[in-house]
Order: sequence, then structure tokens, then C-alpha cells
Amino acid sequence: MDKRTFIKQTAALGFSTLLPFEALSHWIDQHSAVSADTLAEDEKFWAGIRKGYRLKPDYINLENGYYCMQPQETLENFIAHVREVNYQAAYYMRTVQQENKLKVVTRLAELAGCSVEEMRLTRNTTESLDTVINGIHWNAGDEAIMAEQDYGSIVNMFKLMEKRYGIVLKTVSVPNHPASDEELVALYDKMITPKTRLLLVSHMVNITGQILPIRKISDMAHAKGVEVLVDGAHAFAHFQFSIPDLGCDYYGASLHKWLSTPLGAGLLYVKQGKAPALWSMMADWAMKDDISHLAHTGTHPVHTDLTILNAIDYYKAIGAERKEKRLRYLQNYWTSKVRSMPHIVLNTPEDPARSCAIANVGVKNMKPADLADTLLKKYKIYTVAIDGAGVQGCRISPNVYTTLKELDAFVQALSELKA
Repeated sequence: MDKRTFIKQTAALGFSTLLPFEALSHWIDQHSAVSADTLAEDEKFWAGIRKGYRLKPDYINLENGYYCMQPQETLENFIAHVREVNYQAAYYMRTVQQENKLKVVTRLAELAGCSVEEMRLTRNTTESLDTVINGIHWNAGDEAIMAEQDYGSIVNMFKLMEKRYGIVLKTVSVPNHPASDEELVALYDKMITPKTRLLLVSHMVNITGQILPIRKISDMAHAKGVEVLVDGAHAFAHFQFSIPDLGCDYYGASLHKWLSTPLGAGLLYVKQGKAPALWSMMADWAMKDDISHLAHTGTHPVHTDLTILNAIDYYKAIGAERKEKRLRYLQNYWTSKVRSMPHIVLNTPEDPARSCAIANVGVKNMKPADLADTLLKKYKIYTVAIDGAGVQGCRISPNVYTTLKELDAFVQALSELKA
């Protein structure tokens, strides 16, 4: 299907408010000379971006942390890739599949600031991190350090290693409002012993949106001979950074979150020279010592891989700086309005450098599940409840299509919800 046919069909289906692809590109070009700081507060500009999304009118979606929907441009490219791979079938898989995958990895590595030899595609963050955790040659008594705020299934992977190999798990608790980077570094520092092998740390804490000082933690750990594995599920394409600049040994992220690819796309970064020491999760045909032996999953939906290129194009068209500044603006916009309300508890640091789009908010004497349920049923606002690891509230994650009017509705709801 060509673009003109798609536009006609979407109009016939009642989607005529969607911004056509050519108009979207022109819209962004029209604002290319405007600074990212200025555009962050320009509702007219972001209203144009919003037209590139098909949004349900049933509720205000403030839960983009789990899965950021694809803009229509990326979605239609995805559908086209599905059709083309189906059309070529085995011919595609046996001729250009690997060549195209390398093109994707090359673009992704460029975006991450690392070499192609350090980057491979996975299906999600869990697969990436589990590949490393399962791949280490553990000995009984080896220690691994993590936080109780880390993602549950990743913590459980360490528990499997505990059962299987007899490793020792040590847990810290990340404060919601740290006084400094040094406080956070010290938390991990004091847990390290000569038996410590690996330190897991979240780049952005998934339940609060707090950004941790990864470089400082990595430097501290390396000085004591400890490797660092970073959970970057919510960070990649959310705010700007280069993976090598973080100083970590391993990094995993989901691309279906803030890069807005189709579901089932992730990345694994392994620092140069580290891959040969890791066991493969699944054996491949070549059994090489480089990073390729860590990313074999058998036959999988390659059209998802191809769409990563389109998602990168869309991300770069909007602009990494413009996106980050808009997301920070949106979060600070609503949190600044509710932080002083006596019945409100914010579980995300006030320092804007320690967060981006995601924040977590609770109402005193109200269970998170009840808060989420009330927000949806009474106010038509969709969020997700978080209740554990020192965090009681709802995670709020707007996206580039979110409007200030929607956030005003959310602020008004919170002002009324006094349990």
C-alpha cells in the first residue's frame, strides 16, 4: 500500500484527523530553526506531532512506560514489512535477512554511541539482562548486588542463579529522594566485598522514573573489580546519553518503549572483549566468540527488526533533544502543580536532572490500586498502580502526544482525591 492509498483509507475509516506523512515531515521542517527549549512549551508544535498518532478517545493515556504506541508512520511501515517478508517468504529469510539485520544493528549502535561489535538485537530488556546473568560462569559463594526497586523478573533471574549455583544475593534500597549522587554510590559501595562479581543497577528506576548516576556507580564498582549490568529499559530514546559514556560492562533496553518500535524489540550492549566469557543463552550455528553468539533466538519476526530503522528515522526527525526537553517539561508541568498539595506524595526527586517523563504520585491514605481505579473510572485517566519497594502511588508517563490540557485534567483529579 502506498502512502496516498493509506491516507484515503484512513479518511474513509474516520481517521481523517491524522496528519499525513508528508505534512508531518513538513511540519517538523518548519520548526527546525526554533530552539528545543522554546519548542518544549509550544503546544501548537506538539499538536502537530499528536496528529501523527491514532489515539483512543475513551481515556487519557498516561501509561507509556510499559509500551509506547507507534506513530502511524512507523505502524504503516511495520505493516508493509510484514507484507513484504510474507511475500518473499523463505527467499527473504535465506538471502537478505542477515544483511538487513546488520543494517539495523549498525544504525542502533550509532544511536547508542557504541561499535557494531558491541551491539546486538534482542526481543526486550528481560532477554538482554537475563542473557548476561545466565551467561556468567558463577561459582558458589559469588555475590551479586541489586536493589529492591529493580525489575521483579530480573531479580528473580538472580534468584534462579542462587538456587542453581549457590550464589549470594545482596540487596540495597534506593531512596526516592536522594540528597546527592554520592549517597547513591555509597549504597552500592558498602555492599561490595571481595566475593562480589556483578552489580545490577537501573539507569531509570522503572517504578519512580528516578535516573541514577550510572557512571559514578560504574567507576566505583570497577575500582573494586566488580562488573556492572545496567537495566536501561526506560532510558533508551527517552533522554540523551551514550552507552560507553556510562562506563558499564553490559546494558539492556527495550525498543518498544521510548523508541516506539513494534513489540518484541530490544538491544544488548556488551563492552568490547566481554562477550567471549559469557555462556550463550541459546546455541547458534556459528558458535563464535564475539557478541553474535549471545543473540541467537532462532526464527523470529524479522519484520519487527526492519521497523526499528523506521522508528529511528521518526525519532531523529523529531529530534532527540526536542523530545527529551518536551518530556521533561511535561513531567515538571504537572508535578510542580501538585507537589505542595498536603495530601499528595511524590515518589520522584524534585531535582529535574534526576528524572525525565516518568514520575510517581500517591494520595495519602489511599491504596495505589484504588487510586488507579478511581482515576480511570471517574476521570477517564489511565495509569498503573505501584505498591511495593518503598513506593506507593501511580506511575505517570506522558508521551510526545500528551497535551497540557490532559495534564490539567489529571492535576484537577488529584486535587479532588482526598481520601
